[in-house]
Amino acid sequence: MFEDQKLLLTGGCGTVGRELLRQLTSEYNIKNLVVLDNNESALFALMEEFRDRNDISFYLCDVRDLDALQTRFRNIDLVIHTAAYKHVILCEQSPGEAIQTNILGVNNIIRSAIDNGVKKVVFTSSDKAVNPTSVMGASKLMGERLFSAANAHSHETVFSSTRFGNVLGSHGSVIPLFHEQIKNGGPVTLTDERMTRFIMSIRQSVNLVINSIGLARGGEVFVTKMPAISIKTLAEVMIEVLAPRYGFRPEDIEISVIGSKPGEKLYEELMTSEETRRTIELEDYFVVKPALLSNFKKIDYSYLGVASETVPTAYDSSREKLMTHHELLSFLEQHGLLANAI
Repeated sequence: MFEDQKLLLTGGCGTVGRELLRQLTSEYNIKNLVVLDNNESALFALMEEFRDRNDISFYLCDVRDLDALQTRFRNIDLVIHTAAYKHVILCEQSPGEAIQTNILGVNNIIRSAIDNGVKKVVFTSSDKAVNPTSVMGASKLMGERLFSAANAHSHETVFSSTRFGNVLGSHGSVIPLFHEQIKNGGPVTLTDERMTRFIMSIRQSVNLVINSIGLARGGEVFVTKMPAISIKTLAEVMIEVLAPRYGFRPEDIEISVIGSKPGEKLYEELMTSEETRRTIELEDYFVVKPALLSNFKKIDYSYLGVASETVPTAYDSSREKLMTHHELLSFLEQHGLLANAI
């Protein structure tokens, strides 16, 4: 699907953006790749890393700037939109900034893609968009809905979304925080011992995005099936493995409960009970069809390898079997999440 295509990636300096760049350039035969980001220093470092690649172009660009996006989208075939404000607390403190980037920026992506005849655009969303309790989650939900609605206004461009769980090891995720706290001798801080989360590795998140490009019909939200964990178990596993590396006994590293942050849930949701009524289950994914199907009646939502046409229950981490201590340890080791370097 990438053969001789020109692909544009927003947010190329982020954790997921960098892994997408690595996979796209090493495993696929893309004609040209355009990488956008508004982080000057990180973009320059990325450009130096790929300085020998003539098929990759790097540009300073902010998704808030419609004119700049219109210029960069010329002659582009495929777009992956990962650029966003993702930190819950910072978005709570500056909601206007979250709106500018996560909602109006998404609308700029849509307008630029339609105006330039892009074939497909995939938006990376978040589990926090499901029954949102934060500004960040609400802004991501609006992004999903804008992408679904965009298909009603475009005859050429297909717009679809992917919905991530917690990408372990990404910037701002809990693993680097726990690692640093253990390195310093503790305490390891938990907001609530009952907290559960869905988890995925960076590579799994990128696989979801890449596979979604091939599957996309228009307006869907793709949700990958993923394991659920107790955050307390994650802390215990990391203390057990990492404490001896820094000269501490595991029993000497205290776990401190500090209370939930504003807008933080005890469990995470990837699909609501309302969405299950319009969801198709594939082997590795759930496909949530648009809420207003009347707007998309000409789209054929048929996929190979359908496991079930019905999904009986909501998909949230409180309902799922949690990984055991041993299973979680194996997952972290398999994906290199317990490396010495932070």
